[in-house]
Amino acid sequence: MRRSKLYKKQVEIDGFDAQQRYGVVEAINLLKAMPSVKFDQTAEVAIRLGVDPRKSDQTVRGAVALPAGTGKSVRVAVVADGQYAADAKEAGADFVGYEDIVQQIKDGWQDFDILIATPDAMRLVRPLGRQLGPRGLMPNPKTGTVTESVGAAVQEAKAGRAEFRADRGAVVHVPFGKMSFEVDALKQNFDAIVEAVNKAKPATAKGAYILSCTISATMTPGVKINLKELVRSEK
Repeated sequence: MRRSKLYKKQVEIDGFDAQQRYGVVEAINLLKAMPSVKFDQTAEVAIRLGVDPRKSDQTVRGAVALPAGTGKSVRVAVVADGQYAADAKEAGADFVGYEDIVQQIKDGWQDFDILIATPDAMRLVRPLGRQLGPRGLMPNPKTGTVTESVGAAVQEAKAGRAEFRADRGAVVHVPFGKMSFEVDALKQNFDAIVEAVNKAKPATAKGAYILSCTISATMTPGVKINLKELVRSEK
């Protein structure tokens, strides 16, 4: 009931029309103008794509470093040994190990947000699909979490990194910061996500790629984005 009252106040703010499409900055300002809640809401962008996610050659997946960060601390675990492990520790990884970390995960430990592994370590990590898969924690080359550049991957994850993947409805949902961020910071993150999604366009995708785009915060209605601001970077 509280939410319905809040929602009513939000949709009644000056300048907001649920059917209208706005420029990115204008849309962010509308979200910021909406009556808020007591916590710092997460801003999210939802992009509907013209792909068929049932086809393996039209999977849209990737990761992007957010210029202004995510607004939250990220716990990074790394499965690596030798110099790779040393690089991970130097870069600030929270947990670094090899067979010991793999065993901990088998036993149910998942006190991390991102798991990075070297290519050689994947022989140990692949059997953990049942534990890691449901939470989207399985390392993958497409998201930069299977790599020999372990130090750089850890730094990127710590600085602010968002993974994305089109769901069954061909929609990509990506958080792009906190509502406490300045408008320019949210715009920078938004632009970086759109660029990354465009770059991830499958070669087999035909016709229009980005069909619609909406931004919202945790407890707000969505604000539609004018597609003219997105398709300019499409190739």
